[in-house]
Amino acid sequence: MTFRDILLIILSYLLGSIPFGYILTRYKSGADIRDHGSGNIGATNVLRTQGKALGALTLVLDFAKAAASVWICRTWGSQPWMDAAGGAAAVVGHCFPFSLGFRGGKGIASGLGAFLFIAPVPTFAALGVFLMEVLALRWVSLGSILAALTFGGTMIGCHMAYGWYTLPSALIGACLSLLLVARHHSNIRNLLSGTESKLWGSGSGKSADEKP
Repeated sequence: MTFRDILLIILSYLLGSIPFGYILTRYKSGADIRDHGSGNIGATNVLRTQGKALGALTLVLDFAKAAASVWICRTWGSQPWMDAAGGAAAVVGHCFPFSLGFRGGKGIASGLGAFLFIAPVPTFAALGVFLMEVLALRWVSLGSILAALTFGGTMIGCHMAYGWYTLPSALIGACLSLLLVARHHSNIRNLLSGTESKLWGSGSGKSADEKP
């Protein structure tokens, strides 16, 4: 790894740290998204508390900042796994943004943006699991957790069975999937206690850990 690679990873973290959900909510209403709903800056909380349009825009921008990080590191990095490292750095930035005291989102949209163009097969497998769970049970959090586990397992499996990805890239993807699961620790507690919010319909109100 060269000094330039290190700078590219730092840049990727900084791009990922841009809190679009926080910025858009401030611009729209002057409110702090962290004081509404679950207190999370990600697209799901913006959708629930600020409306579909702002939620969709947050999703697109969180996706785009991670995808841009992948492109930057792939273009100027010196190692074949730099795109994975840059994408992961952007997701870490989203989850732990320095500008918000390292309290950020849960990383699903940025994770999708980071790895869709690096590992499309694991990413589409994860997306399929997410959509099936959300359509069937309506828990975005559970869908996200299952999708993250599917992605990590599929990426490792594709590396071992077919050699589609370098070992560093596969390990970065697997570690990232574990981070995304860990970021849902409060949702896991709520799921176990039966208080987790659903996306729509019955049970779509606030979960136990949400702020008033």
